Amino acid sequence: MPVDPPLASQDRLMTNRLSAAAGAAIRRLRRDRGWTLADLSARSGVPLSSLSKVELGQTSLGYEVLIRLCRALEVEIDHLVRQSPRGDSAPPQAGRRAVIRAGQGEPSDLGGLAGLTGAAELLRRAFTPVVLEVVDTQRTGGLLRGPGEAYLMVLSGRALMHSDAYAPLLIHPGDGVYFDAEMGFALTAQDETPAKVILIHQGDQLSEDDPRPEVDV
Repeated sequence: MPVDPPLASQDRLMTNRLSAAAGAAIRRLRRDRGWTLADLSARSGVPLSSLSKVELGQTSLGYEVLIRLCRALEVEIDHLVRQSPRGDSAPPQAGRRAVIRAGQGEPSDLGGLAGLTGAAELLRRAFTPVVLEVVDTQRTGGLLRGPGEAYLMVLSGRALMHSDAYAPLLIHPGDGVYFDAEMGFALTAQDETPAKVILIHQGDQLSEDDPRPEVDV
């Protein structure tokens, strides 16, 4: 009877044990170190697109990739596959909802932008809505990044969307942008009139790059 090679057997074992808890653990450890997804990708050699899906629990990890991540994060494998002590692996309760009244939400700061985060009382959100007040005409913080994709729409005023992949984009009231949140983005007001923007991003947090001087192109 043929015997599977040890690595192949381990590969299947780790794939079967991988769950949303593993992705949540990787994301938590990365953020505890102040790393972006790009930082972890560079340290581990795992492609950026794969890391984003792993943290969201949208794909499984092979044994070799898991070892790379453990080495980069300097943790043992059981830190990623065991039950999370914070209960992050428990599935969200079915039928839950949150009502956010006008002007309500948890105060937050995203890249120097004041905002109100909706449904902050819900744990393990698939996505997070934030209403941002964009006042400054110059960037005051670093680029924001997050796993997966995001959507924003200008509710009032005019805003400029900055990124490390495109020239600044002028957005008018009612205009929306669906984009890859990994590329990094920031918002400024087009003029002295503040802009109000709703941002919807995956997960419950965004990371912020170190502020850098903006370079004219």
